[in-house]
Amino acid sequence: MERGKQRLEKLRKRRRKAVELFEQGERQATVAHILRVSKQSVSEWWLAWQNHDTKKLDGAIRTGRKPRLDKDELALIEKELLRGAAAHGYHTELWSLPRVAALIGKLTGVSYHPGHVWKILHNKMGWSLQRPATRARERDEEKVRQWKEQTWEKVKKTPKSGTHG
Repeated sequence: MERGKQRLEKLRKRRRKAVELFEQGERQATVAHILRVSKQSVSEWWLAWQNHDTKKLDGAIRTGRKPRLDKDELALIEKELLRGAAAHGYHTELWSLPRVAALIGKLTGVSYHPGHVWKILHNKMGWSLQRPATRARERDEEKVRQWKEQTWEKVKKTPKSGTHG
């Protein structure tokens, strides 16, 4: 069971326990103390119990805010991401978070901060972070090897004799 559903079920059990206690004649303050909840919550549950309002006693169907993107929109976003950044007018194939945020806005009209886009990509779409290799195109491997062999030994710092770290 998902965390949100577990939490909802725990809350429902607590409200059902409150109803049992009301039916046994317990006072609201006592119920609040036993269940370790606020008196305000118990007062609302008591009113719902008195009015036979089962919807209120069952509580919410879901926790949190309703998602701003549905499954179809997420599928469309993924399809367009897979086409590549160049297909959307960028000079490189790198999908940065600001670029993905702009794509989401263009496709769905929903605006996200680039920092939140990662949560959508990772949690909702199952994508992982990919970083391009950070080597310059102009890199000369032979010169790098020579530098390591000839210069590095001369310039690297070594501990002075007699000192202990």
